[in-house]
Amino acid sequence: MSVEQAQRSVNQIDKDIADLEKKMADLVKKEADKTKRIGDTQRSITKNTSQSMLNSKLRQVEGYQKDISKILTDKADVNKKLADKRKRRIDAALKLQREEATQNKALVRQQKNIFNTYEKQINDLTAKIETQNHVENSLSFDNNTDEEFDVFVSHATEDKESFSDEFSRILQEKFQLKVWYDAVSIKWGDSIRTEIDKGLKKSKFGVVILSSSYISKYWTNYELEGLFQRESNGGKLILPIWHNITKKEVQEFSPSLAGKMAMNTAFMTPEEIAEKLKELL
Repeated sequence: MSVEQAQRSVNQIDKDIADLEKKMADLVKKEADKTKRIGDTQRSITKNTSQSMLNSKLRQVEGYQKDISKILTDKADVNKKLADKRKRRIDAALKLQREEATQNKALVRQQKNIFNTYEKQINDLTAKIETQNHVENSLSFDNNTDEEFDVFVSHATEDKESFSDEFSRILQEKFQLKVWYDAVSIKWGDSIRTEIDKGLKKSKFGVVILSSSYISKYWTNYELEGLFQRESNGGKLILPIWHNITKKEVQEFSPSLAGKMAMNTAFMTPEEIAEKLKELL
């Protein structure tokens, strides 16, 4: 039973009690009226009252007494009903209190859950802002920054064997480009974050190999955030390559990337894409 149902039950019992109390008041008034009439009739009998009139008045008194007897029976019935209703009123009020207590506990739990959700969202947002600030601070540069690499290749580890390793090798060996590629650029013991920041700051272009694996990784998202930061200050920088990914997935991940002209490994080989990059450089 809900609080609303329990409250309606209490309200109905209160109405029933009020109706019974009104009925009791009416019966009391009738009893008083009949008693008064008996008294008036008895006082009207004198020594001068004829026998026939006396008999008539006695019959009147007898009728009033029968009415009072019926009224007393009705009063007893109403009293019994009132006692029952008042008992049920106590039970219904206790049930209402229990339902209200249960509802209040549920509201407290709900408010606590909402608070925890808000707190988590705030913590997540704070962490995101801190990461973004780190990226902005680590990638702050001017247009005179010396560029050590022609291209920064941002990719997911899962895509190395199917595309990234071959693509990076062709860029370096066939086209003699300076490539920042984690397998080559990050040495044993290096700070991953520091080396990525360095590569992002020192590269002319950032090739982003978008795949289902890419969009779910922390480091790839960190690299992409850095590339977006640099591009916002230095013009065209990000060169997307779609690799085993649908347009819908790209749009859901980053509408801005979905709007960029991209190469697609479904239609071009690693060498053909590398040649396009060489032409651009």
